[in-house]
Amino acid sequence: MQADGKSTTTAVVLAAGLGTRMKSDLPKVMHRVAGRPMIGHVLANLETAGIDRTVVVVGDGMDALAAAVQPHPTAVQVDRLGTAHAVLAARDFIQAHPADDLLIVFGDTPLITAETLGAMLAARRSSARPGVVVLGFEPADPGPYG
Repeated sequence: MQADGKSTTTAVVLAAGLGTRMKSDLPKVMHRVAGRPMIGHVLANLETAGIDRTVVVVGDGMDALAAAVQPHPTAVQVDRLGTAHAVLAARDFIQAHPADDLLIVFGDTPLITAETLGAMLAARRSSARPGVVVLGFEPADPGPYG
């Protein structure tokens, strides 16, 4: 918590995916939606939501993506072993920058608004419980979602 009593939040943006299902050599998060890369929308929404610090997890060899997300620092997931492993790749950054809340978001979710992110944090901070808030949806046909 800051001296003024405001809670601090660190965001971890998971962006190490290759985008192979998109049949492209471009990292998935770099595909453009409404004129900007998906990850650009995500980072802008985090900033609008008032997130204090953001680290972006990129895959090994994704130097162009790391450059594109500057000035945000990056953590490298050398072996792509899933979502939890991607968060683990950011452990050093998380430990070096203690915060009251940790927000984990996917870099390919450009439609999650700053308002939604703020509502999630407000729900988390509403009391000692819940310790975790998860945003999700229930599709009519879950088959295409992997």
